[in-house]
Amino acid sequence: MTEQSEMYVLAIDQGTTSTRAVVVDHDGRIIATGQKEHEQIFPRSGWVEHDAKEIWKNTRTVVGKALVDAEINRHQLAAVGITNQRETAVVWDKSTGEPVYNAIVWQDTRTQKICDELAGEDGPDKYKDRAGLPLATYFAGPKVKWILDNVDGAREKAEAGELLMGTIDTWLLWNLTGGTDGGVHITDVTNASRTLLMNIDTLDWNEDIASDMGIPMSMLPEIRSSSEVYGKGRKRGLLIDTPIAGALGDQHAAMLGQACFEVGMGKNTYGTGNFLLVNTGDKPVHSDNGLLTTVAYKLGDAAPAYALEGSVAVTGSLVQWVRDNLGLITDAPQIEDLATQVDNSGGLFIVPAFSGLFAPHWRSDARGAMVGMTRFHNKSHIARAVLEATAFQSQEVVEAIEADAESVGVELTELKVDGGMVMNETLMQFQADILGVPVVRPEVIETTALGAAYAAGLAVGFWDGIEDIGRNWSEDKRWEPQMDEETRERYLRLWKKAVERTLDWMDDDVEELFR
Repeated sequence: MTEQSEMYVLAIDQGTTSTRAVVVDHDGRIIATGQKEHEQIFPRSGWVEHDAKEIWKNTRTVVGKALVDAEINRHQLAAVGITNQRETAVVWDKSTGEPVYNAIVWQDTRTQKICDELAGEDGPDKYKDRAGLPLATYFAGPKVKWILDNVDGAREKAEAGELLMGTIDTWLLWNLTGGTDGGVHITDVTNASRTLLMNIDTLDWNEDIASDMGIPMSMLPEIRSSSEVYGKGRKRGLLIDTPIAGALGDQHAAMLGQACFEVGMGKNTYGTGNFLLVNTGDKPVHSDNGLLTTVAYKLGDAAPAYALEGSVAVTGSLVQWVRDNLGLITDAPQIEDLATQVDNSGGLFIVPAFSGLFAPHWRSDARGAMVGMTRFHNKSHIARAVLEATAFQSQEVVEAIEADAESVGVELTELKVDGGMVMNETLMQFQADILGVPVVRPEVIETTALGAAYAAGLAVGFWDGIEDIGRNWSEDKRWEPQMDEETRERYLRLWKKAVERTLDWMDDDVEELFR
């Protein structure tokens, strides 16, 4: 028997731009990582797709790299956990394993007309009391409907029971456990809560909503907890017979990684977008201020924990846009070097409503804007405005949480942060300034992968309980607010003014002229 000190957990972190495999030890330390980017496919304005087969191939590649770099093999893996970009939808043929269409990504806005038709006279909150979510292009259910409506033969195959659907966790779990040769077709409660198809209180599929969307129940995966053994690695490959034992959407995994186990504890992840979640306990809490009601996690047979979430679509991807589309930088970390060449943005504001505005506005008609420009501004001011846009958008979410505070019992006294952008100290200081509360970065910032590892390890007894996880968390750095209240209020007034300039942009002329 291999000693526990020689055992590890493998986390597969399938994100919007890349797939990573991370080897984690019992102390929550990252031992080795493999990472590979995948293609971002933009067939039309507002459309975003991924090749699901490329993602599966990359998953196998990065698992191999992580195991090689860690100098271990599958016999030293106690379990495998999965965390994934949420809401991205895949539909595939269960007999061949072939997707019928590219995965439609969470940022994609093509389903707006579907959402409007579903809403009818009831409006976008038609399903909110049951699903916890507004009808928006963000979520997976309408994306599946679009595929069934627009791919030749897809609806007929679906109604004949020949097609399966899922978010990326489901696609990977099915393939990891055998695919066409006995792969398990499941999802966890956190990912299911992002489809618009799950009852938020009973954690099962809502047949009426599925019927409204024309999605046969036979396509839907079984809903399971976030931490249990779902199956074992397929008969070929690097993970033969290894327990696949954890699955959570990326933001929910980050809550585990940040040890947000008590009511009122929350975190903000800075990735492709920003996602702030606050633990609200064992009952779903509905927001009156544009937040989402979601499942935070469910560990085995324990009661689920719920969260309020504020989702911001474009933050890290705005830096990528500056790099790839504008060519102002060649590497993402250079954004900070450029931004620090000026003291402030010089009155330049960027509102990156590339996919409309998510929380707390939920305005699909909005599009990005750069306002306040004069001949004075240069690329350093643009870089500064990019970083400030990230902080402003998170402040709006915090403001919404505070507005819901009376019913939730949440008082934000500090903000735990994680994700790639938290190494940008200029951004972290401005975030603390514009929030007026300290910002705290943990020693291990890859909390998404860490959370997936924790979920899997808990399921097989690698960690004894959440107390073990809590002991692994430690603070790395803290930023205290330095901006006075009057300056903060003036900044926020100008930001809100800039946001107003983005609204009501999309109409039929834009759709027809620039499709």
